[in-house]
Amino acid sequence: MISSVLKLILQQQHQQPRNARTLMEVHGLLLTSGMMNDCMVVFEITRCFSLANRNLHAYEIIKHGDFNKHQSSFYLNSMITTFADTGNIRAAKLGISVYKLLVGNNGFYYFPDKYTFTPLLKSCAKCSGIVEGRQVHSAVSKMGFLSDLYVQNSLLHMYSLCCVFVDARSLFDEMSVRDVVTWTGLISGYVKGGLFKEAIRLFMDMDMDPNMATLVSVLGACGKSGDVAIGRRVHGVIIKRIGDVNIVINNVLLDMYAKCLCLDEAKQVFEEMPTRDILSWTSIITGLTQANHSVEAVNIFHAMQDCGVEPDKVTLASVLSACASIGALDLGRWVHDYIEQQDLEWDVHLGTAMVDMYSKSGSIETALRVFENIPFKNLQSWNAVLGGLAMHGHGQIALEYYMKMVGEGEERLVPNNITFIALLNACSHSGLVEEGRQCFSSMSKDYNLKPEIEHYCCMVDLLGRAGLLEEAYGLIKTMPMEPDEFIWGAMLRSCKDHGNYEISQQIKSFLMEREEESPNSSGVLVILSNIYATNRKWRDVVKTRRMMKQMGIKKEPGSSVIELNGRSHEFIVSDNCCDHMQKDDILFMLGKLANQMQQISG
Repeated sequence: MISSVLKLILQQQHQQPRNARTLMEVHGLLLTSGMMNDCMVVFEITRCFSLANRNLHAYEIIKHGDFNKHQSSFYLNSMITTFADTGNIRAAKLGISVYKLLVGNNGFYYFPDKYTFTPLLKSCAKCSGIVEGRQVHSAVSKMGFLSDLYVQNSLLHMYSLCCVFVDARSLFDEMSVRDVVTWTGLISGYVKGGLFKEAIRLFMDMDMDPNMATLVSVLGACGKSGDVAIGRRVHGVIIKRIGDVNIVINNVLLDMYAKCLCLDEAKQVFEEMPTRDILSWTSIITGLTQANHSVEAVNIFHAMQDCGVEPDKVTLASVLSACASIGALDLGRWVHDYIEQQDLEWDVHLGTAMVDMYSKSGSIETALRVFENIPFKNLQSWNAVLGGLAMHGHGQIALEYYMKMVGEGEERLVPNNITFIALLNACSHSGLVEEGRQCFSSMSKDYNLKPEIEHYCCMVDLLGRAGLLEEAYGLIKTMPMEPDEFIWGAMLRSCKDHGNYEISQQIKSFLMEREEESPNSSGVLVILSNIYATNRKWRDVVKTRRMMKQMGIKKEPGSSVIELNGRSHEFIVSDNCCDHMQKDDILFMLGKLANQMQQISG
């Protein structure tokens, strides 16, 4: 009778796992009826409480149970497995406590066997209990189970998930027999611990056929490390062994190619997928966004909507990044409204992406409101708002926000290099020379940050805009690294704006001596040409243009993006191969406008 009732309750717990009121009533009935002396009854009611997420109550039941000594390990193993499989850290810790209680200090109520240690080590891994894991390792050795491959694999899995890779590798090397689970356990552990190259090297040393879990882990390592060559080899193995792969493998392949910026292969995998889920769409959108193909990313997002696939927070964060890159404010606002309508939780990543989108799309006031409403702000959130304020020329406000960020209190954050790039840009765009000097000095003095070439470029731009050309040129000469085209470009623009022909000539001589011109220095030569034109040095203009032609240097074509009816359209200067569906109408209208302008000017 009791067993049937418990089975019925257990079935109900799968449907309503948080309804514990009935369990408390049944527990009281069992206590008064004396049934709690039956191990089977204790196990069933304990499991019910665990499924109802009442793990502490389950532990108390076991703690006060009246068990006979040296019973079968079946109930012990079942109880530990229940806690290990519940899915939360607290339950895993309680599973370890159950083991200590029933096998530990008060004598053996249960005698463990080799099947006890797999769920126990799983609990240790789940709660990062490396101390308990090492104790279990010692117990396994003393009880003579260390030679069992099943137990060895569980130990290896525990060490890997706890990121104790020295012990994991030592155990791996000592194993006389290894199976595919052994290899996969260490490879996946390396991947989860961020040791991507080690994971790939171990995979290359593998002396047996990998399983799908192995291949998935290695593809993840290839994507994170950018090793597309090994990724392609793994792709070949998958095609050879399986042929038609499932959606999980396709998603991993797509993600790997996208992270390696191999967009043609990523798009091919995406287009050939017989079925797609939200991960498929998110991977291709994120990959295109990270590769600066934001217009295409936005268009694929619209295609996803047309297919009826609902975006999640990760998808929306990637779309917001794409909107920020091309200034697609209308779509960004749609995403904002969608988040509010769907009552999605504002996490730090989504909030930061929203701040960045509004900042780069010209709505700094909205960006500030969103920033203030982010429940938890990390360093990336602060950097995003500081960068937005810098972009809009609000240097003094940016400095005020910075002081809040590094101020007193629990939320105080330590700035990084990106923070100071935003601050120096803010000072540059607002003419705050002295404040900029202080920020540049504070990097190394207060935070032990070594200025990088981007920080020097900001300082050169700051000093140059303020007309302090000699100081800016002197700073370039003292840099610990070779100046790049961005620094020379900032310096030369300042020379042009302030009419300083002499320093521009010094820079030209310096560049000629060091042979700094390269196919990437088109901007520098164009600015030089413009300076000559401003000073009516027409021969120098011709010389510079001829030099660019001889060196095969071409100015990067400009582009513009417009939003129309929720769609983004990109146009590139002199793009005669434009395949826009309304190309003929656009060219006709441009020609008509050009004729009207000629008539007005003529």
